[in-house]
Amino acid sequence: MNSIPKFGQTVPLCAVLLLSACTDRPGRTAAPEPQKVNAAAAVVSPEKALPAEKTGGFDGARAWEHVRRQVDIGPRTPGSEGSRRAQAFIRDTLKSFGCAVEEDPFQANTPLGRVEMRNLVTKIPGERKSVILLLTHYDTKTAENFVGANDSGSSTGVMLEMARLLCAAKRPVTFWIAFLDGEEAYGEWSDVNGTFGSRQMAARLALSGELHQIKAVILADLVGERTDLLRFKRESASTAWLKDILWDSAKRLGYEKHFVSDETPIEDDHIPFLRRDVPAVDIIDLEYEHWHTPQDTLDKVSARSLGIVGHVILESLPAVGKRILARR
Repeated sequence: MNSIPKFGQTVPLCAVLLLSACTDRPGRTAAPEPQKVNAAAAVVSPEKALPAEKTGGFDGARAWEHVRRQVDIGPRTPGSEGSRRAQAFIRDTLKSFGCAVEEDPFQANTPLGRVEMRNLVTKIPGERKSVILLLTHYDTKTAENFVGANDSGSSTGVMLEMARLLCAAKRPVTFWIAFLDGEEAYGEWSDVNGTFGSRQMAARLALSGELHQIKAVILADLVGERTDLLRFKRESASTAWLKDILWDSAKRLGYEKHFVSDETPIEDDHIPFLRRDVPAVDIIDLEYEHWHTPQDTLDKVSARSLGIVGHVILESLPAVGKRILARR
């Protein structure tokens, strides 16, 4: 993701030649070769999860354990062994919940050449074919010693726990949950460097004629920072009515200090859907101090924060479903 929209930028030569570190935001440096580490050993959440009965059944402790499992894999850059292990973890976890899994392997044109990537999607049939699409990305930034506990482990943990709840019962609308590869840019972010998985998915759905079924997209990214720092601004390009539903739900649940009224523009995996006129919203805390640094480790991720975000999304889904069915 990127905090300032940047279209048509050229990619720094260092990213192409892998001769030196590159930045995708001033002050943020990404080294070209990741090193595998195990940063999960003997780590516990800095905050205990709220009891699931207080978060609509969403279990923040379970979500945190999913984050731990990802961090234990190490870096999960596209095309790597770590990525393949992450895919297997997501696939196996979804199947353990009774969720069917579809996969879309593809090759992305990156500044480093063609890279193998893979999106995973679980589709949960509802009474109607109108789809609410939940999104996360599971890849990590190509950077030395970077395990991406908050970026992308936290949102993937939330969506795996969401799958456990949604796959258990049929609902008025259909839900798809997509675990996207290739969100991160290679070097400096641009219109064609980053969001590889979401651009692939949106284009593929447009070609198949299925895009019209997608009535709302809810993206989560960087959602695990401890609660005294957790702060989601309203992403300015996101669809107004979707933002209103989510932020109103947060206020009603008592989380208004985390879902604030300030706005900011952020490019992320929701943009390829917005560009195709699909309503979409991004829940992201890009003020995270350790964004794209080796300090983005498991000890920074709060089970309580994961529960709060999961609760807000879960509480918002009936209102989103009611809205899209009313407009059919």
